[in-house]
Amino acid sequence: MPQIAQLAETWSSQFFWLAVFFGITFFLIGMGMVPKIMDTVDQRDSKIADDLAAAKAARDAADEQEEAWRVRENENREKARGIVNAAKADAAAKSEKTIAAAQKRLDKKLDEAEIRIGEARNAALAEIEAVATEAAQDIVQRVAGIKVTKPTAAKAVKETLAHG
Repeated sequence: MPQIAQLAETWSSQFFWLAVFFGITFFLIGMGMVPKIMDTVDQRDSKIADDLAAAKAARDAADEQEEAWRVRENENREKARGIVNAAKADAAAKSEKTIAAAQKRLDKKLDEAEIRIGEARNAALAEIEAVATEAAQDIVQRVAGIKVTKPTAAKAVKETLAHG
């Protein structure tokens, strides 16, 4: 086979051109493209590191703002509780005053009513005594035929009412 016989003759020149081609390729890629690629990778790493640092700073700032908001919110809640408690205390005090005033009016009316009832009871007792005295005089005169004086009948009625 003639192709195999030529192999020994052309081997050295093909090896030479292979070495030249790989050498040129190595220098073009190694010296031209690799530094650009490495520079791009370094820039990307730097950009990622900067972005991560900015994100961390933003997160820290957001955490600080959230904490400040929570503190303000808690203070506002405490103020609101204070206002509500003060309003409740004020309303309770006003209610107590109103109730006390109403209780005074009711007590006064009750005392007046008790006085009127006592006066009416005394008047009714006096009237009952007068009627009982007249009735006793009339009964004694009809039953026994004796005329009893008004003071004697009144005394007997009072004694009877006192015992019974």
